[in-house]
Amino acid sequence: MFTKFEDIFAELAGRGSKKRMIAAWAVDGHTISAASRAVDLGMIDATLVGDENIIKDVCEKEGIDYGKFTVIHNPAELPAVTQAVTMVNQGMGDILMKGLCSTDKFMRAILNKETGLLPPKAVLSHVAVLENPNYHKLLFLSDMAVIPAPDLKQKQAILGYLVNTAHAMGIAMPKVALIAATEQMLPAMPACVEAAILAKMVDRGQIKGCIADGPLALDVAVDMESVEIKKVVSPVAGDADCLLFPNIESANVFYKTNSKLAADVKQAGMVVGAKVPCVLSSRADSIETKLNSIAIAAMSAK
Repeated sequence: MFTKFEDIFAELAGRGSKKRMIAAWAVDGHTISAASRAVDLGMIDATLVGDENIIKDVCEKEGIDYGKFTVIHNPAELPAVTQAVTMVNQGMGDILMKGLCSTDKFMRAILNKETGLLPPKAVLSHVAVLENPNYHKLLFLSDMAVIPAPDLKQKQAILGYLVNTAHAMGIAMPKVALIAATEQMLPAMPACVEAAILAKMVDRGQIKGCIADGPLALDVAVDMESVEIKKVVSPVAGDADCLLFPNIESANVFYKTNSKLAADVKQAGMVVGAKVPCVLSSRADSIETKLNSIAIAAMSAK
């Protein structure tokens, strides 16, 4: 089990083969620098799709060896994104990464019914990973970016993605906290009801590969002192690996609170449910966040 992103970097560097990443409209300093560091660390081989003149200029400005990349010249944003997705569909890449393109264009290309990366009847979701110095291990959470108000069936899919991601990071039996506003089973709160249903499905083996409990309030999910004070009896409470939030608002606020108000937090995120992991980070995200996201995508890629 990895407790830091640096542990994941070391694991990827020690493997015999590298995953192939294709970055769509990779014409900005953060994307190119993150890809460069990932190549230097031995994590991936990188193909950049975009305007080669801009890419050369960025490499020169940042002191990056242009020759470490395969560069596919495409001087327009939307065609470059479409070409990157097509290359993945043709088996030329194991990971897709968003560069400077807008999220809506990136997602439209992934969701295109004819040329996209969405398998039939699949549900796309977003998994984030946090390394917080106030917690003793990595935290996996979902969904803070794709599904606004997941229903029970969608929460089953999200739970599966969380578990699969945790498995890819070496956690054999991840502990999943099904988050609500309270650990009490309150029938008037849909988040509590659906959390209880999911927990029972896990108990009965309908959802495999994890231990789950809910509803759990956030404090008892991650803080053993709160568990002891509230006298909560749970195999997950105080030691959760994964947090499944009831809606996009709660997950998004938790993620951004960590990024803006908690010191020394490291983050990563990717879209899951497509044919390959898709690195989806904000255009304004740091090089470190993009590098961490490449790492979790490389660990998750088949």
